[in-house]
Parts: sequence; C-alpha cells; structure tokens
Amino acid sequence: MQLDHIYHGDCRDILATFPEACVDLVFADPPYNLQLRGDLWRPNMTRVDAVNDAWDQFGGFAAYDQFTHEWLTACRRVLKDTGTLWVIGTYHNIYRVGAILQDLGYWILNDVVWVKTNPMPQFRGVRFTNAQETLIWCKKSREQKPYTFHYHTMKRLNDGKQMRSDWHLPLCTGAERLKVNGEKLHPTQKPEALLYRVILSSSNPGDLVLDPFFGTGTTGAVARKLNRHFIGIEQEPSYIEAARSRIAAIAPPPPLDREGYGMLPTRRTAPRLPFSALLEQGMLRPGQTLFFKKRPDQVAQVMADGSLRTPDGITGSIHRVGACLGNLPACNGWEHWYYRDEQGNLVVIDALRERVRQAANASAEDAE
Repeated sequence: MQLDHIYHGDCRDILATFPEACVDLVFADPPYNLQLRGDLWRPNMTRVDAVNDAWDQFGGFAAYDQFTHEWLTACRRVLKDTGTLWVIGTYHNIYRVGAILQDLGYWILNDVVWVKTNPMPQFRGVRFTNAQETLIWCKKSREQKPYTFHYHTMKRLNDGKQMRSDWHLPLCTGAERLKVNGEKLHPTQKPEALLYRVILSSSNPGDLVLDPFFGTGTTGAVARKLNRHFIGIEQEPSYIEAARSRIAAIAPPPPLDREGYGMLPTRRTAPRLPFSALLEQGMLRPGQTLFFKKRPDQVAQVMADGSLRTPDGITGSIHRVGACLGNLPACNGWEHWYYRDEQGNLVVIDALRERVRQAANASAEDAE
C-alpha cells in the first residue's frame, strides 16, 4: 500500500490487497445509478452534458445493490476501529446506500445536506429543481466509542456558530472545474469546499484518507492542502492523469503545528487526570468542603484518597457522589463540584484540573 498514490482499477479488487484497519477516513462518491433514458435537452435545443458514462450504468437495482454491498464491505475491512466513512449521493441512490450501510453494521452519525446555491435548472418543468445532494456520515459500528470529530474547529470555520447539517455551497465551476477542449472532464466533479469540510471535521493531520472513487482527485487535492495523506482508486485513465497533474501542482503543505491544520486541543483529547492529582498538587486538601452545583445544602468533604463523603454518609468518586445527590444516571463531577477560593468565590474544580494540565505541559516543554 503506497501513500499519496492513485491506484488504477476496481476498488473492490484493490482494497482486497490492503491490510485491515489501515485507513483513518473514507470519503466515497460512488456511481449514482441515474438510470437516464436518452438525452436531456435545454429549451434552446442544446444538449445537457449529463451523466451517461459507462461507469454509471447498472443492469438494475439488484446489480447496483450488490455493487454497493461489495465496496462498502471492502471499505469497512480497511477502516480503522476509530475511523469514519462519508458517502455522497442523490435521491437516485442514497436511500439504497443508507440501508446497506445499516445492514453491514455501520452506525449513522449524521446526514448532511449539500444545498447547491447554483443548481442546474429543471429544463422540462415536470418536477422541482434538484438543488441538493445528501452525505451520510457514519462510524464503523454502533459500539465504536472513539472517532474523530473537530467540533470546535468547525465552529470556528462557521464564524463561531455551531456547524449545521445543511451546507450551502456552490457547484464546482470556474477555474476549479477541469475541462478538456472546453468540455467538462468529469460530469460530477465535487467542489473543494465540500471536501474541505469533510476532511477538516473528521480527520487529523497526518491521517490517511481513502477515496475509492477518486475521479479527478478533489479528495487528494484537499487532503494535501490540509496535511493529510490520501489513497485514491479510479478506473478511468483520463481521470487519473488529470488528478495526478492537479495534485502535483499543489505545493507541499507549509510547516504548521497540528492546531494549525485543524486539530484543536479539547477536553476530550486532553490527557486523563484523576481527581486525586488535585490533592497531590496541593490545590485541594483532605477535609475541604466542596459544593454540588454551588448549593450550600449539598456538600461533601474531600477524603485523603481522592473520594468524597457527604454528611449522610454517601461516599465515592466525584462522579458517583454527584450522581447520587443530583438523582442522575451519570454525572461529570468536574463540571458540577465547586470549591471556595481565598476570596470566598465558588469556583468549579475543573479550573484546577486545567491548571494542573497547563503546569504539566510547561514542564514538558522545558524538558525539551
């Protein structure tokens, strides 16, 4: 298996040669099985450059479903247990793909709607204009716990607001659109802006991104710009040639740290720290009173071993005791217990944990 390489052939055959669990992220833009019947014409009697290529032709739904089952199975084998998969489609195929994803054990995290701000018109006037495509984002299984999602990065990308599941982006046009003799090289080339969100949100710098239907290389181009590795698989030689030229023209990514390429440090990615570390560092002391949700009637004393004990005799971790007092199935004690500082203010104990982490990071930097 060669990184930053485009393989020529059927993805089902080539993926069988890869080792298991070697890929961090999959983005797939498979054939849509559009089932077109004849040419499509504009009102001025010019022919629409629609998708009528051989790679989008199937004998029927059963043949398409078998093809989908096979390539999704192949991708699942090479996907790491911490990885995720994205697949994009239209109403022609995405519902069939979604059902097969679930049948194979994938667990859907989101469906994202790409709302096209400049969609192709509905020339015949017999139905609504198709102005969207759907992306399904899923993890490898329901039981899978860790997977990459840069929530805060995407929030920054969206001017400080939560990134929603409706993405308003234009079609691939202008200089970005690859053409030969003035004609589109690929009928469904995706805009780099779309892949930018996919790759930035769900992979880390240095990760390996697989695209089993590489086309003209949008996935590889964006992966290179974001300091990720890629592997592409494509059957059409003309697409491969264009993709290689396109990616080769992109300068190597400049030296930035991991945060610079979209991997912001968060509480989830920070090293785990036991509550007892606050005692060992002298930030809390045995016998000190903590307040649950700032309430003076719900308190507990800190024990020397890092447990808490309430006046009623409830003992346990900061999480267990918090859950008991709050009558909750679970509780993140770091966010619900408060101590009183020297000025008499109630301060959440998570602030102390952050101080310990910062001190540890500073020590590590001094050691280097």
